[in-house]
Amino acid sequence: MEAALRFGDSPMSSSSSERPTVILAEGDAGLREALSYALEIEGFDVVSCASGETLLETTLPAGRACLVLDHRLPGLSGVATLEALRSRRSELPAIIIAGAPDSDLRARALMADARVIEKPLLNGLLSGAIRDLI
Repeated sequence: MEAALRFGDSPMSSSSSERPTVILAEGDAGLREALSYALEIEGFDVVSCASGETLLETTLPAGRACLVLDHRLPGLSGVATLEALRSRRSELPAIIIAGAPDSDLRARALMADARVIEKPLLNGLLSGAIRDLI
């Protein structure tokens, strides 16, 4: 018999003892809090950073995890931060979120082995992409 899910539970959190981690780099504090909250409801643990520089100083988890970086971070852009992580041999799956990604951003993201997702992030688009990658 399956246990009933309560509000705020997700199938992922109830079926696995270790929740996957999302490392979120978003410069806008309000959006960072909203995305963190939404991802936690979806069954992820979230580590949030306000800038690429902060992310580069963060110890990355060893388990199931995914990077989510806003392209327009203050200081280093999301893709520049990811390139720096890749040069350090980080192989975590990654998503770059951007309002209007151009061909240069898409090419750099491809070279850094990252998926690009366009804003707005509607209908579970981000959480679905994270689950696809981890």
